[in-house]
Order: sequence, then structure tokens, then C-alpha cells
Amino acid sequence: MSTISARTNLRNSSVVMRRGSLPSFASCAPRSGEPSARFTSPRPASRHPHGPVGAAGARASVAGRCGTIVPVSKPSFVERHGLWSDAQHAAARRLLQELPARGVELVRFSFADQHGILRGKTLAASEVAHALANGVSVVSTLFAKDTSHKTVFPVFTAGGGFGMPEMEGAADALIVADPTTFRVLPWAPNTGWVLCEAYFANGAPVPFDTRRLCRAALARLAEAGYDFLAGLEIEFHVFKVVDPHLAPVDAGQPGTPPEVTLLSTGYQLLTETRYDQIEPVVELLRRDLVRLELPLRSFEVEYGPSQLEFTLGALPGLGSADAMVLFRSAVKQICRRHGYHATFMCRPRIPNVMSSGWHLHQSLARRGDGANAFVPERGGEQLSALGRHWLAGLLAHARGTAALAAPTINSYKRYRPYALAPDRVNWGRDNRGVMLRVMGGAGDPATRIENRVGEPAANPYLYFASQVYAGLDGVARKLAPGPAADTPYEQPAEALPRSLAEALACLRADECLRAGLGAGFVEYFCRIKEAEIARFNLEVTEWEHREYFETF
Repeated sequence: MSTISARTNLRNSSVVMRRGSLPSFASCAPRSGEPSARFTSPRPASRHPHGPVGAAGARASVAGRCGTIVPVSKPSFVERHGLWSDAQHAAARRLLQELPARGVELVRFSFADQHGILRGKTLAASEVAHALANGVSVVSTLFAKDTSHKTVFPVFTAGGGFGMPEMEGAADALIVADPTTFRVLPWAPNTGWVLCEAYFANGAPVPFDTRRLCRAALARLAEAGYDFLAGLEIEFHVFKVVDPHLAPVDAGQPGTPPEVTLLSTGYQLLTETRYDQIEPVVELLRRDLVRLELPLRSFEVEYGPSQLEFTLGALPGLGSADAMVLFRSAVKQICRRHGYHATFMCRPRIPNVMSSGWHLHQSLARRGDGANAFVPERGGEQLSALGRHWLAGLLAHARGTAALAAPTINSYKRYRPYALAPDRVNWGRDNRGVMLRVMGGAGDPATRIENRVGEPAANPYLYFASQVYAGLDGVARKLAPGPAADTPYEQPAEALPRSLAEALACLRADECLRAGLGAGFVEYFCRIKEAEIARFNLEVTEWEHREYFETF
């Protein structure tokens, strides 16, 4: 991962955290200097009382199909609540001009839910201007679902199980586009895509929107004078679909997963012949990912059967988290259209496969000059004083952040000794057995910390936010990381959580993360994850049947 000097373009935002309540966000006010043109629908919202667009009921100026500004009197939802910066208003005008120029007939309005899964609606191009200005309505129960897509809160009770009237009765929320994220999807004919954030009809932010939580963490870091840079090293599996299991009996929550076969038998790490065997699939992905303008760096055949690794270059924090969400969704969609199944599940239940990890490379850039703040001044040192404090903060909160870096039951089967994965809280210099691997040194602008604890299914917004709050705490308290672990599986150190349930308990007990993310959000996240654990505990596994059925 090479460190870049670009500075994060963070919008002004603030977050007020109250223990025992959900976090309260202050919306981003637009910057000054933009012309008076703003966006809402060129027609009354009442024409669509049950349609996909938001029922803000407002009208104002909008760039029409040819980019002309049509002034009207009443401000839009976006304008009334000051949701966009000047740059976003300008991007919205460009977006509307691009639709006819690029032959776009459909636009997907998507947001990343609590699991980092993209959800949303697809609109006809004729509806996009109104949707940009007034949002797109989605059912609020999308924020109440676990990974089986089951609603785990009693939404038809008072407060909807959240203690919030806005969440009662499966009411609508609005997703509002960030027009700077607009892309045209190469694999979907005539289809655009834009990333959104969620609001209630009264303009208040939905407090479970993890992209906004990440922005708040990055804003806190910016106040300290730094930007978070992240490079992504992502392992995943791609299989050939033999039977998609689409019979009616296969439907459910969750449904029957597809039957698959391998693309390669594995265990030939980085051999060219194995790479050439899977190159047709790699090229399918590479071709379309490049057209999405993702910063692709390398394409590798990993150790396990049918296992790949792609790396993405460093981007400022929110941009890198957005890239991870788009990368995962794009890979799955592209593969499925060509008869393959891509999975970011950590350890699939397929014979002989290996676990997949997500290694997060991180550094800080000084906002004054863009220089890497982790580079030490003296030779022989691995990190600057700031970098060592940041490293120590990551160690101090390693057990608390585990549930956000590895949020599935399955991921804890990866933490085992002598397996190129960490099993305890430690750090080392260029050592792949530790949790935190430090690379670089004096004179190396790519000096960074690689966190090897994450799984590729993690929500990047929560993963990044946890790193920022943990690192800042280490800096604020001037913590020291202690000695490096030269033999990471032998030197005594605190163990990483052995299960998701243990990780959730550690998250709940971490006062720094509760203060940063908000105690209300931590409780919300834990409740959803505990619903998954409860369902898992009711299942009779193959191991149990094999262990006890004959013996007793």
C-alpha cells in the first residue's frame, strides 16, 4: 500500500453521544459560495403518494434533462435540511447531465445497511431529479434485520422496539444520495448507481446509518489534524455454480445456498499455472472493476482452493470504505451473471477450503502538508511517536473492536495458531502471525500498520470507525505498545475473543467505543448480533450429530 497525500474531503459534521440513548447527529450544512440553484423535484411530490420517491412535498430549482436550472419557489428536502455541500450540489447537476449523455435509463439508489450490505431501489431516469432532491422512501425495518434478513425488533409496538416513534409501524425512512459517488455500472445495461445516507421524514438522520457514523469518526480525527488513509487487502472465494437451488423448497430466511464446484484445487500459493487457471474469472472482474474507477493494485491466487486476493491502493478514509462496499457488491453481481458464486464469508463449509481475511492497512496523513504522520524521523524506529501511540490504542481496544472487524459467528473459526491469522493481541515488525503488523520505517512514505484481525464480511464503516476511536484514545493517553512479538504464537498475550458472543461482551464493556459510536448504537448492534447467535444456538450441527448420535 503506498501512502498518498490526498486529503479527505470531509463534510462538516458533529455528533453528540449520550449514554443510554441513540446517537444524535447534526446534519452537514452546505458551504458558502455556491450559486442559488438547488435541487428538488420539478413536479409536486404528491403525484407519487405511494411511489419510490420521498414524500417531502417540496419543489425548488433543479437541473433539467439538458442541465438547465428551473427555478421554483419552495425548497427541496435536501435544501430545507442543508444536507449537501456545494460540491455535492455541483455533482448532482453533472449527474443529471450525464444520464442522457451516457445512455443511462435506470439508476440504483443504494445505502449500506448495518451489515454493510447494499439495499435500495432502482428508479427510471425520469424520476432521478426528484429523487436527488427529495430522497427515496424505504421501509425503516431494513434497519431492524439480522443477516437472515429477519426483522428482530418488534416494530409494531410503541417505539418500534427502538424507543423511537419514527421506527413504529414499519414507517418510511428516506435515503438521500451523495451525488459525488455516482457510477455507471459496467455489467448492468444502461444502469447508474449512487450511494445514499438515511434520514427520517422530519430531516433527522437515522442513527443506525453506519456511513454517517464513520464520517463522524473521521471528523473527530480531522479536528486533531489528521486524515485516515486505508489500503485494502481482500481475500475471498469464487466457485462455479452447479445448482443455484431455486426450487420453491429452497426458499427461506435464509434460503438454500447454491451447490458449487471449485475453480482450482489450491495449495499452490502464487504459482503462475494456478493463476492462469483462474485468470478468465479474474479478467471478468478486473475489466468491470477498473471501469468503476476502483484503485486496483494486484490480483493473486491465494493459498486455499478457489481462493483469490485483490488489493486496492490507499484512499482517504470514507472513500476507501465506500470502495470496499462497492467492490464486494460488484464482485458478487459480476460473478453471478457469468455462472459463478463469489463469497466473502470467512470460512465456507466446503471441504479443504481455507479461511479468508481482510487485512486493513492504515496510516495518518497530516492535514497541513499531507505527509505520512507514521514515518519516524530516526533510523531504526518502526513508527513515529504518534504512530506508536496509535498502535497502542489499537492494542488496548483490540478485544472491543473485534465484533466490528469480525461481526459473524463464522469468523471466529479463523483465529487459530500457526495459520497466518492472529489468535492473540500483539504486534510485530513484518510478521504475519501477529494481529498488528508494522511495515516501513524512517524515510519510507508507505509506513503503515496492517490490522490482520478483520474478516472480508465486515461492515467497513464500522471497522474504520472502530480503528479511529481506538487509535485516537491511544494518542490522547500517550499509550505505549510494549515490545514486539517475534514469536507471536508462543509469547504470552491477551487472547482475542473466541466467539462472537465474547466479542459482543467486550464491545459492550469498552467505554471508549461506547462513547465514540454511542451507547445506543452499541446496544442496537449487539441486539441484532445476539439474534443471530440465538438462531445459531437452536440449530443441530453436523458435529453434534456425529459426536452424540451413535455414542449415546
